Amino acid sequence: MADIARQAQVSEATVSRVINDRPGVSPETRQAVLTALDVLGYERPERLRKRSAGLVGLVVPELDNPIFPAFAQVIESTLAQSGYTPVLCTQSPGGVTEDEYVEMLLDRQVSGIIFVSGLHADTTSDHERYLRLIARPLPIVLVNGHTGGIDAPFVSCDEQLAGDLAVSHLFALGHRRIGMISGPHRFTAVQRKLAGYRTAVQRLLAVSGSDVDDSVELTFFGVEGGEVAADRLLAKGVTGIVCGSDLMALGAIRAARRRGLDVPHDVSVIGFDDSPLMAFTDPPLTTLRQPVAAMAVAAVRSLVDEINGHGSPRSEYLFRPELVVRNSAAVAPVPQKLPAETSAA
Repeated sequence: MADIARQAQVSEATVSRVINDRPGVSPETRQAVLTALDVLGYERPERLRKRSAGLVGLVVPELDNPIFPAFAQVIESTLAQSGYTPVLCTQSPGGVTEDEYVEMLLDRQVSGIIFVSGLHADTTSDHERYLRLIARPLPIVLVNGHTGGIDAPFVSCDEQLAGDLAVSHLFALGHRRIGMISGPHRFTAVQRKLAGYRTAVQRLLAVSGSDVDDSVELTFFGVEGGEVAADRLLAKGVTGIVCGSDLMALGAIRAARRRGLDVPHDVSVIGFDDSPLMAFTDPPLTTLRQPVAAMAVAAVRSLVDEINGHGSPRSEYLFRPELVVRNSAAVAPVPQKLPAETSAA
């Protein structure tokens, strides 16, 4: 009971109430205890076995980016409503790898696995790992990161549309020097967002391909990467920055302030994700919202259909992002006249 209590982060008394099927425990806490039982390999009491249709693995990246806990919360809740016990596996640099988590989940005899922004989203990774799971056969669903050749359902946000919407919004505000910062090019999401950015810039500003490339800075995801990349663009005189994530947008705002610039009076910044708390940043962040709830429910339904033998379309479900207008983007600044120009006037 002590082991289960530590795993579920509850008291031993709470574990006792759940194991003995007694009232006074919230559904979320009860589910956490049952998940701890399964993860640690303990056999459920007979009276509790009927509550779960089986284990389902959920593999997500590190939880530093708040969008991943948001996905995990909705997916876990939807799985529980379908009768399945979710087993959450979170990665961290230097920690347990995705492949190691998969081996652990297979040892637990999971009924299926949902991968969120996993190695399937990295175009340089070996995707044979997913083909081996399908061949077992084990139902899988892949969220955000479509790749060809994998016979499984994909659920994605339309990143290309997001890049286009962000540029179009800045253009409508009068910006004509619009840059983009994002993570490494090897990720599908980055490539798609960059394609949307390129298309919009070339359509609206008639900018050549080489000039577009000069306004793009790719670095690593996170606040620090966003700050470094944005600083390079600000040195080139951009007035609007499209960011690959909300955290990168926060880094861009920091870079602008370090240069003595005001956001949004001098520089406009647009994020991506609309992760929790972005409405409460300073300034509140204009961003492209991923429809997390709809995507998570679609992923779970696809997996449950696969588990039940009904089959799910082997295609990519694309969900439209929503432009959420707040206070980090505004009308482009009016170019300041030089002293000589003022005198001549």
